[in-house]
Amino acid sequence: MAAADEDTGLPASLATAWGFRARPSKGPKPGLSLDRIVAAAVGVAAAEGIGAVSMGRVAKELGVSPMSLYRYVGAKDELYILMQEAVTPAPPEPLPDGAGWRAGLTRWARAQRAFFYENLWLLRIPTSGPPASPKSVAWMEYGLAALDGTGLDEGTKLGVIMLVSGYVRNEATLMSDLDAAYTASGHAPDEVLRRYRRALATLTDPERHPAVTRVLESDALDQTDEPDADFEFGLGVVLDGVAALIARRG
Repeated sequence: MAAADEDTGLPASLATAWGFRARPSKGPKPGLSLDRIVAAAVGVAAAEGIGAVSMGRVAKELGVSPMSLYRYVGAKDELYILMQEAVTPAPPEPLPDGAGWRAGLTRWARAQRAFFYENLWLLRIPTSGPPASPKSVAWMEYGLAALDGTGLDEGTKLGVIMLVSGYVRNEATLMSDLDAAYTASGHAPDEVLRRYRRALATLTDPERHPAVTRVLESDALDQTDEPDADFEFGLGVVLDGVAALIARRG
């Protein structure tokens, strides 16, 4: 269980991220600082994945003992929060008044996807609770504000932005997994898809799998779509559902 800050009662990671918990200015190791520790951890995650991040691994990168890090960071979950804060950008600028909720959420979703793609290791950090760090709350604020004027109650707005951000996260995770699989196979995506189509044609038959047969007889599996096109299609379908919800509630 994460340690709590004595003054605020908040988890130590959040107290540090929000600036309620003083950061040590000097440590026993000259030049060691919280910013250096976080930067080293981000470097390890970017190069080797979040699974490689540990106090011992980060200490090795910095040339210090693992125990020396605990003066700055109380536990790995605290380090994860600070790593996320370090690489997460501020949300985009709000659109002009009158642009509409759909344009606002579209911009919000695309911006989230962009920083996930730049930091795929973020997707592998276990979700430990709702947004509570400074930048994650700023992103939540943007999403909720985009839904102003829709007539949705606040609880429903929260549900909508969870739905949209969940779609973004899932798409980025899926594309990351597929890219890793393509790389491991040594084949280009189109070749992997062709092999899948041949295997599926061998394993299925029109009597037991009529819907799959229709897909095989179409051009749907001829070549992979551009990732952006797949994302925009899915986002459009999600937002169509939100539009129907707004119309029904209205």
